[in-house]
Amino acid sequence: MARTLRSPRRREGLTGATTPDVTAARRGRWVLALAATAVLLAAADTYVVVLALPSIMNDVGIPISQLQQATPIISGFLLGYVVVLPLLGRLSDLYGRRPVFLGCLLAFAAGSVITASAAGLPLVVAGRTIQGLGGGGLVPVTLALVADLWPPGRRGLPLGAVGAVQELGSVLGPLYGAAVVSWSGWRAIFWINVALALALGGCFALASRASDGTTDDDARRPDAVGVLLLLGACGSGVLALVQPSALADNDTTGQLYGRLLGGRLGALTMPMALISLTLFAVFAGWEAGAARLVRPVVALRRLPAVLGRLDWPGAVLLASVLACIIVTFTAADPSRQVIADGAVITIPLAAGLAALFAWRERRAAEPLVDFRDFRAGPAAGALLVNLAIGAALMAALVDIPIFARATRFHDSQVQASLVLVRFLLAVPVGAILGGLVCERLSYRLTAAVGMALSAAMFAVMSGWGEPALAARFDVGGRELVFGTADLVLFACGLGFGLAIAPVNAALLAAVRGAIHGLASSLVVVARMIGMLTGLSLLTAIGLQRFYTAQAGIPSPLQLCPTHPASCPGYDSLVTAAVLDELHAIFIGAAACAAMAAALAIWLLRRLPGRARRTLADPLAAAAGAGG
Repeated sequence: MARTLRSPRRREGLTGATTPDVTAARRGRWVLALAATAVLLAAADTYVVVLALPSIMNDVGIPISQLQQATPIISGFLLGYVVVLPLLGRLSDLYGRRPVFLGCLLAFAAGSVITASAAGLPLVVAGRTIQGLGGGGLVPVTLALVADLWPPGRRGLPLGAVGAVQELGSVLGPLYGAAVVSWSGWRAIFWINVALALALGGCFALASRASDGTTDDDARRPDAVGVLLLLGACGSGVLALVQPSALADNDTTGQLYGRLLGGRLGALTMPMALISLTLFAVFAGWEAGAARLVRPVVALRRLPAVLGRLDWPGAVLLASVLACIIVTFTAADPSRQVIADGAVITIPLAAGLAALFAWRERRAAEPLVDFRDFRAGPAAGALLVNLAIGAALMAALVDIPIFARATRFHDSQVQASLVLVRFLLAVPVGAILGGLVCERLSYRLTAAVGMALSAAMFAVMSGWGEPALAARFDVGGRELVFGTADLVLFACGLGFGLAIAPVNAALLAAVRGAIHGLASSLVVVARMIGMLTGLSLLTAIGLQRFYTAQAGIPSPLQLCPTHPASCPGYDSLVTAAVLDELHAIFIGAAACAAMAAALAIWLLRRLPGRARRTLADPLAAAAGAGG
């Protein structure tokens, strides 16, 4: 029998007992481990394109001097990552964690195939956007999964672990990308993504099924026919879309493949596309009719009811608001403006759409975002804290490598970027530590201490001079391999890590279990919006300081009349102006981090009666609500 609609948090066990089975709990940890690994893959892919971008530009015909033309490769991923997060989070609440998680992995794999096979910029952007959609959806579903598997008082460590692997991706992504590019080329990165995503999806499906316990679903055979139909439909669709030259130009396959791509009335009439559409139609019919005989790949019999409950007008309005915000900041030229030239259109449009969204949500029978759920201090507070954290974090990610390039590694962007590793390695360490500590102390104290530590370290950075990164500790006449700057960077990253778990835990403890997916998506959106606005505003403040300092610098001809083309005095003054700019940015980041600490102390309090709830069955979410 098909399962009825119900909350994915709870499922009555065979005995009706409320104490989780030890074996089931272990299986649940395996489910979370697989989900966290998928988050790591998606997080690494966010940064993997950084070092591969020049190779991608060369392959799709963009000159290295026209870097702005490649901006959609990055902004497309970000757009897909953010705009549908609330919809995916809410869908996981209604339809179940497992089917949404697997759908996100499938979208990530499909986007990777399109990117790897792309011959031009439009397909690369399309592939990266689909990758962002799938990869972004993995994070809130995994955070919600933690809330489903653990009671509030024990969520700190698993939330910290998820935060740790997400931040670890920022360390491993560029290194992994550089290694693969040097070995095989940039396309191999995305083909490896496909294999890893499919393997993780299969393991997650099996592990989450095993975690269900004994139900009527277990008696049904796996849907092998449905799997084959879906693979055939997706495979033929990809072949119709990307048209890889390896098949089209091959002496053996070229003639047959060319016939399959010959559509006289448009792309949808080509035989390969018709094969894909037919297989999708057969798959849908099979899934709808065979659910009584096999465990369906997709519970299509439930899907119309779930889709009917989603607030589609609200989802479209919110996605449009987020898209306007992203375009406003990502399309700007940081060297001369805070926001893009089109902001005169996008900002009023975003404000109008936001007002319309608020009006819609107050009148919808089942709103996408019920504002009453976020009236509690910790719920709204977690979003505000994450907004401030995002603003401060972006300053570290962008401006620490710039400082290294300006002061020490003048001729190597790679070495300058590696300075950031000190900071990035500390974030996952802090995330695990914060998860452990917040289970014993309070959410607000743990988060506040972490952000206060980061604020203090930014304040120290605002006083760094040119020798800061070169200085090393001297013990007994022996110079150590690290110095004060390394400790400052590590402590700054540690502070950010400490705040990850308590902020997420405070939000999940403050809202109803029925909206854990939505709440988790909103906390991710808040951080991303904070990063975008922080980057633009802090960069604008820094550039204002730079232009002021630059205005007082004499020309090289005045300083070095005999050799103006090589003037150390002028170079030194320009470097000092750059340092003035970076110092201003670090002070701004310190203010954002201090604001996050103050908001955490004020708002992230525990709600009475919610700290020690137990679950009837902590593994219900792994099964989803009928996936």
